[in-house]
Amino acid sequence: MDFAGVVVAAGSGSRAGAGSAKQWRALGGRPVLRWSVEALLDAGAAEVVVVIPAGADAEAAGALEGLRRWRTVAGGATRTDSVRAGLDAVRIDETAAVLIHDAARPLLAGSVVSRLLKALAQADAALPVLPVADSLKRDGGGVSAGAVERDGLVRAQTPQAFRLAPLRAAYAAWPDDAAATDDVAVFEAAGGRVALVQGDSALMKLTYPEDFAMAEALIAWETRMGLGLDAHRWGPGDIVWICGVPICHHQTLVGHSDADAGLHALTDAILGAIGDGDIGDHFPPSDPQWKGARSDQFLVHAVERVRARGGRLVNVDVTLVCEQPRIKPHRAAMKARLAELLDLPLDAVSVKATTTEGMGFAGRQEGLAAQAIAAVALPVRPAS
Repeated sequence: MDFAGVVVAAGSGSRAGAGSAKQWRALGGRPVLRWSVEALLDAGAAEVVVVIPAGADAEAAGALEGLRRWRTVAGGATRTDSVRAGLDAVRIDETAAVLIHDAARPLLAGSVVSRLLKALAQADAALPVLPVADSLKRDGGGVSAGAVERDGLVRAQTPQAFRLAPLRAAYAAWPDDAAATDDVAVFEAAGGRVALVQGDSALMKLTYPEDFAMAEALIAWETRMGLGLDAHRWGPGDIVWICGVPICHHQTLVGHSDADAGLHALTDAILGAIGDGDIGDHFPPSDPQWKGARSDQFLVHAVERVRARGGRLVNVDVTLVCEQPRIKPHRAAMKARLAELLDLPLDAVSVKATTTEGMGFAGRQEGLAAQAIAAVALPVRPAS
């Protein structure tokens, strides 16, 4: 079924504590808003309208950088006003579906979207719900005023799914001065029928500061490994760069940049771990701007690509293969430089060296080779 998404992210999030509004804060290394928009796009949304505070276009662009099929619209003074603005901006066919979702519920699984769309085959609206597990009490001014019967009660979540035309009609009929608890309340007030589908306990709402810690604990991480290999030949010179450290030597390594084989191999390892091509894709040797360039900027770029996906480096290991120069006297400096560039503790960085016992190009002292491996942790969006 064709559908569009409307992600409501126009609130100030004042109850979430000091700092930026909660939709811009990091969760699992990604902005909270990005989780919801990515989930809807991955589930097949033809478009996603993101309702943001007026003047927050730069924040939204930064949070959603690299994603497609989304655009923003300024929200209103109330959630009802914001949803109306989002619905007005939806360009999908009137007979299609629209999912209204709160950005404050970032851990949206594709299976929830699938259940909602399936339910729309038999109804004009669908709502994900969870049973009420806790006993309910009525507050009588600080003392219990008796139990509340929980049979037949459920907890409502978002996204809430609707046929677009009936939902627009329901909002057109809703009084401007009336507050709505959610979109289903507006729809039911217009006589609409709402089907219930199974929700997801991970689809919690971020309201208070402690909710962020709980959400972080729900995020799964996967570890990926990348392997890099690089080699450069020896040529005339008096300084050689290896793993970001200059070493006085009677030769230098020849290359388009500074020919730091250690950094090149490590850059490829990190890019490989996230499936993002290799160093030549990002810094082509045919481009004159990289002539003689320091390779530490290549490595920093690879780390930034990891962070852009919400990931983090776990550890790296570099093995240098050469007969010359002697690496051991410089190994501590190399580890320190890599730790600085990668923002890793020293015990997460390894630099080793070996020879080929006189065999091959390295053994004949024609060049130096480097091999690197990198472990990267990436957050995984819920799938069930």
